[in-house]
Amino acid sequence: MSHDALVHENVDDVAVVIHDVAAGETVRAVNLDGHEVAVLEAVEAVPLGHKIALRAMPAEHHVIKYGRTIGRATSDIARGAHVHIQNVKSIRWA
Repeated sequence: MSHDALVHENVDDVAVVIHDVAAGETVRAVNLDGHEVAVLEAVEAVPLGHKIALRAMPAEHHVIKYGRTIGRATSDIARGAHVHIQNVKSIRWA
């Protein structure tokens, strides 16, 4: 079965898309073992290698990737949204 995005850890809030994703496209996310984690609709375009939200996250939420906090949501993020610098501030260089 094919997939569109990879989830590094099952607790992650985001998955990394493995091809450009168009708004309205169904995205199937699997973990590194190939087990399906989520099927969701992209609410906006997500470029190859960028993150897509697996769940809705409120502003100030600590976004989890690799099983660790990678940043803080600067605005509400919808499930299926493109997660990048427009809505997350890194905590690594804060």
